[in-house]
Amino acid sequence: LASVVYNKPLNRAQESCSEQCGELLSTCSCQVTCQSLGNCCPDYKEFCLQISPYSGSLMGGKAFLLENTAFNTSSVLTCRFKQKIETRGYTDKDGKAYCISPLLYETGFIPFEVSVDNRVSFPYSGTWLSVHHSKVSDEEKCTLVNETKWQYYGTPNTYGNLTLTWTHQALEETHVNIEVWGYHETGDSYSENWLAEWKYLYTLAREIPNTGELTFTPVPAEGSYSTWDFGILRITPGSYSDGQSNIPSLWSNEHALAWHLGKDFRNDPSAWATAKCMEWDRKEEKLPNFKEEIIDCPCTLAQARADTGRFHTDYGCDIEKGSVCTYHPGAVHCVRAIQASPQYAAGQQCCYDSTGTQILTHDSTGGSTPDRGHDWGSPPFMNPPRIPGFSHWLYDVISFYYCCLWSDNCQFYMQRRPSSDCRTYRPPRAASAFGDPHFFTFDGLNFTFNGLGEYVLVESDLTSLRVQGRTQQGRLPNGTGAQGTGLSAVAMQENNSDVIEVRYSEDLNLEVLLNQKVLNFSEQTWMDLEGLFLHSTPDQNITVMFSSGSGAEIRGNGGFLTLTVLLPEKFMNHTQGLFGVMNGNTEDDYTFRNKTTIPVHASPQQLFEFGANWAIENGTSLFTYDTEFLLNNFYYGEKHNASFLPVFFPYEDPADPLVEEMVSLCDSDAFCRFDVLTTRSLQVGNSTRLSHQNHRLLVEHLEPVISCGWLDHPINGTKNGTNYLLGSTISFICNQGFELTGSEERTCQASGAWSGDKPSC
Repeated sequence: LASVVYNKPLNRAQESCSEQCGELLSTCSCQVTCQSLGNCCPDYKEFCLQISPYSGSLMGGKAFLLENTAFNTSSVLTCRFKQKIETRGYTDKDGKAYCISPLLYETGFIPFEVSVDNRVSFPYSGTWLSVHHSKVSDEEKCTLVNETKWQYYGTPNTYGNLTLTWTHQALEETHVNIEVWGYHETGDSYSENWLAEWKYLYTLAREIPNTGELTFTPVPAEGSYSTWDFGILRITPGSYSDGQSNIPSLWSNEHALAWHLGKDFRNDPSAWATAKCMEWDRKEEKLPNFKEEIIDCPCTLAQARADTGRFHTDYGCDIEKGSVCTYHPGAVHCVRAIQASPQYAAGQQCCYDSTGTQILTHDSTGGSTPDRGHDWGSPPFMNPPRIPGFSHWLYDVISFYYCCLWSDNCQFYMQRRPSSDCRTYRPPRAASAFGDPHFFTFDGLNFTFNGLGEYVLVESDLTSLRVQGRTQQGRLPNGTGAQGTGLSAVAMQENNSDVIEVRYSEDLNLEVLLNQKVLNFSEQTWMDLEGLFLHSTPDQNITVMFSSGSGAEIRGNGGFLTLTVLLPEKFMNHTQGLFGVMNGNTEDDYTFRNKTTIPVHASPQQLFEFGANWAIENGTSLFTYDTEFLLNNFYYGEKHNASFLPVFFPYEDPADPLVEEMVSLCDSDAFCRFDVLTTRSLQVGNSTRLSHQNHRLLVEHLEPVISCGWLDHPINGTKNGTNYLLGSTISFICNQGFELTGSEERTCQASGAWSGDKPSC
């Protein structure tokens, strides 16, 4: 007893979270888990800042509230981002404190600290989410009314007044300034001195009443300003000086500055744009060829929509939003490659028509065009061509205005930005787990494993990818425990990426945790994180896209999670865990840690041993243990609960009234029947049936497709057909007065080669 008393801290001063956020102190915690564990230091909420709103455009100028922190109104607030960029904060009359977000050349979570003692110390800290300028809601921007008119101003039939509108309550002053800013990139392409800069150019309107609207007749900008053809407008409170950085601001959309271009543009827009197009074409000639290293397109729309680890909907042409494809006539859906190419950070785009066939620029102006600058930017951002949105505008969008929209020289653009076909595209492999957990391996084997614990679903030595699953006991309708389990949490990481965990909370809400902190998707549904991108749909379908091209999709389904993991071909022979060894051979899918295997037709009891063998160890766990329940059952308990024995063969009792309903719901789906019997719930059975169906469809959509590649028409002739996949036939006709030699039709063969010979006229 004496030793226990002796070890008690003797009235130690209470520890503080000042400058300690994220740390575990000896008597209390400043980590995000402390609130649910109830062991926070008393001043945790004061120093570890919660902010509202939590996100805004990378252009900056947005005020956000520091919650739970009261400063006296005379405090001078300094907010410091990334330990170097400082902005002035302010306190309102109620003592509420605000920071202003800075102009950043990157997206993602940006750490910041706050000082109230004139920058002597920065004891308060938090994170701000910087997002792509197009992912910010329209209310936060000023609006170019009839944006097309601004961007075509001075071209034939486009002149008159322009109108700018904004929410006047967003800036709390009676008078405002409206400024023009330009974007450029200086230095040598792809070298150390290549730099990006947003630059204040001039003030369009000074000290005008803050009414929320300005109408004006644009005149050519003075002097050299009129050579800036890509930029943005900024509205600021009238009390600030011209071009002052990181002050409260409302930015417009970035746009082509046709409306302020010089007299030479207005006198003859087509000639001006043609000269610009030719200059761009000459510059492109000297730049490295990025097209050799971008990923090829999926061959079909079904493949493109199924390969969610590597391709994501292009918001400019979305089949789920009615296929409004302005820049791609004839397309119903386009996707963009998620990751930028390795060396040049270039982007890929792929468009498809209503038959699901790829549209190529060689055949149609609606074809997809790859990008020298990836629209979403790419880590580590900061330098060209990796600046989110703006590098892309400079290399791929303003040049489209020069060549295709302001003049009739689109062939030059299409020559530099031709669509990639799909000859080298290889679909990923999919593995899934769902229901009362049923598993489909990458090689297509399926089994049921009802262990209770935390297990390795897949790990790979190729990229240190780890995906782990936690199961919990199902509940019967009367509240007692079922004789089966289901996925309740999935955690994952690749190399040194952020850790993502998706789980059901104790009140059965779906939660997504980023490095142990619960994320909030109310403002942003897409997040650029360390080593991965994260996307959540409104109905909480979570997609994680790792930088290797591997992806995971997690859905909540009837109380259990459904997980699908997609791995590109390079992971062949580099996986282990419950999802098996991905190599196209099912024989070795049940491989234990010590490399022994059991046969494909193993009994459920043998499979139970196989599953138990892949229980994780505490040292390697990616999970967050932030409640008593999780600590007791999973952290301190066994990783595989050997005392829990599931039912291996649920009994179908003909006298059981549930069996008749089960047969009409499940038909021949054995997984659905199993789950209805073990959980006594038709809802769980139906969720399982749908997940099983979705997995089968996904595997079907990811079947490899053979492409023979694009075929040109003969000179002095035409061709019929634009589908270059297995079995399709292209026919050729010569113009009048010409005779055809070679093949009149050619068919795409299983070897990937066209039949017949090249025709000529």
